[in-house]
Amino acid sequence: MTGFDPGAWRGAALAEWRADVAKVAAELVAPLAAGMDEADTLPPELIPGLARAGLFAPLFPDGPGTAPDMRRFVVAVEELAKVSGAAALALAIQALGAFPLEVAGSPAQKARWYPELAAGRALAAFALTEPGAGSDITGIETRAERDGDGWRITGTKHYISGAPLARLLVTFARTGEEPRDVTAFLVDTSRPGVRAGELHRKMGMRGYPVGRVHYEGYLAAGDDVLGPVGRGLPIALATLDRSRPGIAAQALGIAAGALEAALAWAATRVQFGVPIIEQQGVAFMLADMETAVEASRGLLERAADAVADGSPDMSRLASLAKLHASDAAMRVTTDAVQVLGGAGYMRDHPVERMMRDAKVTQIYEGTNQVQRIVIARAMLDRLRAAKG
Repeated sequence: MTGFDPGAWRGAALAEWRADVAKVAAELVAPLAAGMDEADTLPPELIPGLARAGLFAPLFPDGPGTAPDMRRFVVAVEELAKVSGAAALALAIQALGAFPLEVAGSPAQKARWYPELAAGRALAAFALTEPGAGSDITGIETRAERDGDGWRITGTKHYISGAPLARLLVTFARTGEEPRDVTAFLVDTSRPGVRAGELHRKMGMRGYPVGRVHYEGYLAAGDDVLGPVGRGLPIALATLDRSRPGIAAQALGIAAGALEAALAWAATRVQFGVPIIEQQGVAFMLADMETAVEASRGLLERAADAVADGSPDMSRLASLAKLHASDAAMRVTTDAVQVLGGAGYMRDHPVERMMRDAKVTQIYEGTNQVQRIVIARAMLDRLRAAKG
């Protein structure tokens, strides 16, 4: 994978694709991971390197009627996250910003943006969250008012991953007085009236920027409206159904990387005359970590297939995968620190960073409390349907 070929990835078997991405992770990402976290700065070579390797390409259809290759997407996120959760976030956020086009974009909108996004020449972001609108997205206060044939957008978003990097900001703004009167807009940050604001200081995922976005009378043209006016919330929810497997994959990769580090340590760290992996207390911890990782992968594969197939069960499976994988990542990384003991608490070992990175996977793209609501509602709907 030495140069960008937007079609080459489709000819590779999934195992071959995984091996190629693992090589990119080892050669490009791993040497940058610790410094990226320490400096909380995105290395300038990271995004171009991922683009040259073709890692953005599977997100984008290469012909009429084709859909993103979800299996290759989640494999790429997982392999990158094994060495850097923050680097994997670059791919996951590109998906989050691009999937609204898959959900509701016109042919002209896709033709305008897909080539740039697929090649990594432009990055996308998803501007939904506001200071007063987190889990309750009906609380959006950013407004769009009619201005001739276009819309004038004013307001502020925060906690927007990739905010200062994005050329395309899929922006959700209120266009009426009812709570659900929200519309999605394609905002081009190269135009006046929108700017990235202050960056947020984070516990983990350091290096990939997250910040505020200020809309100061940005004029969106009529053809920048994504989907029907007033139908932004269904677009947002449908996007999150498709993007949550990416966060599950990120959490899985973080957990798998922590498990690999803990296993390597336990196999060589000698206490009481034997490697600590032969101590039952440590062996049982590692066995539980392995079980959590493999269970997460199984749920992730089902969710990715559901998205690819357009399954009506997509939402439930995406929430199951995100919930299980992120909770598992928190447990596995915490246990990895425990297996390494004092060494695991030091920044000399990546498990300390992995534990900090894991936490946010339980929060963003819908907190795990929200995932439980989604799952429980799906269960109730199934019960009602069975009763006729």
